[in-house]
Amino acid sequence: MQIKSSREKMVEWLKKEPTIDRLWKVMELYEDFPFYTLKHLEFTYVIKGNEMFVSRKEKSITKATVGIALRKAIELGGAVSGPKKLGTFGASYLYPIFIYLEIIRQEE
Repeated sequence: MQIKSSREKMVEWLKKEPTIDRLWKVMELYEDFPFYTLKHLEFTYVIKGNEMFVSRKEKSITKATVGIALRKAIELGGAVSGPKKLGTFGASYLYPIFIYLEIIRQEE
């Protein structure tokens, strides 16, 4: 019998109703978790209030921007061919996070 981690349970909770508030709570659980851009550059992030600070970038990504990217991913039915399709600042970092959290799937 496999026991699901609290992170996995939260991802399932997010998938049932993908709202920005749910996504933000799940993203808080993945602070300092290593993700990789499409160019295989490792990054982590921390969340402070309504801002996400990526280890490879000086400028923060706001919760509102993440919400715009989430809405775009939902509009596209989760089939997103690349970060630019999300149409937001910081999309190259949000894209691998969204794939990992199963908000989107990588389309060829």
